[in-house]
Amino acid sequence: MTTRPLIFTDIDGTLLDHFDYSFSHVIDVIAALNERHIPIIANTSKTFAEMEKLQQTIGFHSPFISENGAVIYIPVGYFDQQPEGTITQGYYWVKAFCQPREYWLELLKQHAQAFNDDFIGFSSLSVAALCELTDLSPDNAKLALVRHYSEPLLWQGDAGRQQAFITLMASHGAHILQGGRFLHVGGDSDKGKAMMWLADVYAQQYQTSVTTIALGDSGNDTAMLEAADIAIQIKSPIHGFPALTPKKPSIKSTEYGPKGWAECINQVLLSSTGVLQTNRLSSEGV
Repeated sequence: MTTRPLIFTDIDGTLLDHFDYSFSHVIDVIAALNERHIPIIANTSKTFAEMEKLQQTIGFHSPFISENGAVIYIPVGYFDQQPEGTITQGYYWVKAFCQPREYWLELLKQHAQAFNDDFIGFSSLSVAALCELTDLSPDNAKLALVRHYSEPLLWQGDAGRQQAFITLMASHGAHILQGGRFLHVGGDSDKGKAMMWLADVYAQQYQTSVTTIALGDSGNDTAMLEAADIAIQIKSPIHGFPALTPKKPSIKSTEYGPKGWAECINQVLLSSTGVLQTNRLSSEGV
């Protein structure tokens, strides 16, 4: 049976190096995937502004999922028909899965005052402060601060306080995701739900089965990895592999970050002995 492979990838610490944000080690692999017309779909905590710039830098032309599954941006005309449930915003068909950022900021203001000394929110950070925390350039930090559907927090309290905060916010309808550096406050959306919605769109638009291949390195990638047909866990230099459900097999990279990304995509897709055999793949243009 022929199936269309779809690659859904985390960005920071997975496709990009955790420390210097380089993607040099994946350039040749990306070129090989492009030759085979295999879509590479970013599924990230990054903002729309960050991803629009990154898509141009790396040369991606596919849809992308932003702010931990809160929203999907599909270039207008990418599919023959506009997917149901999307609206047109500028050059994109947009599918949102949760309330806008202002809603979560107001929720924090109303209910999290007891924890004000335990975290620093993105909304209170300057460009210079974010640069110091993340080693982002000023231009990139400016893009990272422009969020639409979630509020990242730099947690400074202890683990017990963090769990109490998570429990409190959950009681008011918020969902908290642990990323590589920040806690993300948002709605009942995640990378897995967004991935499956978009995978269904691909299957409907092209009238074929799809195989979802997900790559990620941290806790906010768990939902995506558990929902994927093939889960690839990328080794991180700062924490262990995210825990998946016992029934979910996964491939674990031996290399860190983008080196591990290239290692595993070669293993699964590009090698003649890969998990997905070439004769079962559809490489028609997307």
